[in-house]
Parts: sequence; structure tokens; C-alpha cells
Amino acid sequence: MKSMFLLLALAAEPSELARVVFETDAGAIEIEVDARAPRTAANFLRYVDAGRYDGSSFFRTVREDNQREAKVPIAVIQGGVPESREREDFPPIALERTRDTGLQHSDGTVSMARSGPDSATSSFFVCVGDQPALDFAGRRNPDGQGFAAFGRVVRGMDVVRKIHSSEATGERLTPPVRITKASRSAPARKPSPE
Repeated sequence: MKSMFLLLALAAEPSELARVVFETDAGAIEIEVDARAPRTAANFLRYVDAGRYDGSSFFRTVREDNQREAKVPIAVIQGGVPESREREDFPPIALERTRDTGLQHSDGTVSMARSGPDSATSSFFVCVGDQPALDFAGRRNPDGQGFAAFGRVVRGMDVVRKIHSSEATGERLTPPVRITKASRSAPARKPSPE
């Protein structure tokens, strides 16, 4: 049954990979969305296509100097819709675990933020450096289920690092880095088999 599901997933896989560009006050960040996490990718693109990230921000930076008390430290920046508009979020999605997708939280990975399993909506984060504690069985979230990785930064990691090192009060960026526009860019062709 598992092999049949895999064949169906491969047959349905698009020949092009969706890309999204975030225009921010700190510069542009381009993300390639990975079809190996189809529900999570579709959820993210739904927010992009609905314009929900336009006028939003990167509001959080997590790094060594602001999480000294954390038992399992990580390095990420987090963005999402403004808190005042979170009540308009689409329904939460089921968690696509890295155990099942084969994706990992490496440098530049984009993933959905969540509290409990099946609770992700609009907030997402970008890894700064490899973050295996965010994968399935990782220790960052006490439930051990990890987070749903769904893409990677293909351009603008310098902007991600600039945001990561920006002024913050605790983990809150002060001020947040505004996202003026988030939109799909020209898709990248999947590499053809050799």
C-alpha cells in the first residue's frame, strides 16, 4: 500500500517547483516550495496567493544571545500574518513530519510554526544553520513530532542572516522587518533524470 501511495505521489508531482519571493524592508528572499510536503506547500501557497503575507512581517529572531535558558537552542527567523489578522487564518493543517517527507531542517529550510500537532496555520520560519532539533524525534518541541519543512531559500540567505542579527527585545524583532509583498515568481524546472 505504501508503494502505491508513493507511485501516486510521484505521478502527481508537478514538473515545475513553485517559487515565492518575499520583498522585505531588508531585501528580497526567494523560496522554492517542495512538493514532498504537499499539504504544507499548498497551505503556504494559499496564503501567498490570497495576499495574506502582504503588509505582514518577520517578527521573531531566535539566536544564541536571546535563548540562554532554552534546553534545546535553535537559530531561526519567524514571519507570518499580523496578529490582528490571525483570526482570519485558514483552518489548521495536519502535520507532515520530516520522518514521512524526507526533508530536514538544514540551513535555509523553510518550515511551518506550530504549537501542537495539526495546529499550523500561517506562521513560518527559516532555519539559520542546520537545526536537526526541529526534525521528527528532535528535542525542540517536547512532543518529538518536529515541524513541517516545506521549502528552502534559494536566494537571499544574506537577507535572512541580516534579519536574524537585527535588534531584538528578547526574541521579538524591534522593529519587525516588514514584508511589503509576497508573490509567486517564475517557477524553476525540475532537473531531468540523467
